[in-house]
Amino acid sequence: MPRFVALLRGVNVGKARRVPMAEFRALLEEQGFTGVKTLLNSGNAVFSSDGRSALAHARSIAASLVERFGFEVPVVVKTSSQFASAVAQCPFAAAADDHSRLLVVFTQEHKALAGLSDLAGLVQPPEQFAVGKHAAHLHCAGGILESELAKALLAKSGDTATSRNWATVLKINDLLRDEPA
Repeated sequence: MPRFVALLRGVNVGKARRVPMAEFRALLEEQGFTGVKTLLNSGNAVFSSDGRSALAHARSIAASLVERFGFEVPVVVKTSSQFASAVAQCPFAAAADDHSRLLVVFTQEHKALAGLSDLAGLVQPPEQFAVGKHAAHLHCAGGILESELAKALLAKSGDTATSRNWATVLKINDLLRDEPA
């Protein structure tokens, strides 16, 4: 059965927009998804599903979140192969000895991902930035909080994208490889 990754944007940061992971798991299971596993408290889940596309899953999950929690949550869903490809194609993985300084940015729509290329002019060495087929990768050697590109990237992408640090991406990728119970 095909596996998917669901990534929620902007939940469980501070006191607003709280989505408990146990409730998120239950919400996914109520939609008929199987083998649901969540990771951390920041809106990461993997699941299996026979039907629909990643985009249809994202829309369905987003609608269910509004219904259950009363606020909108941008949702990005990737197939396991798209997610694994984003990991495999990361051009900065070998250089990222501090996984918290490497961001992977996912969008639901390819057009939104391609639009992130416009930000390449903001790269300040030793930063590195690349937009791939399934994700954008930003290595902030000097730290994410000091990166003007990281700030612009998150501002420009708005609700169309969500980012995860490299350590989280690798953990999600490991979950995808585990056989669902």
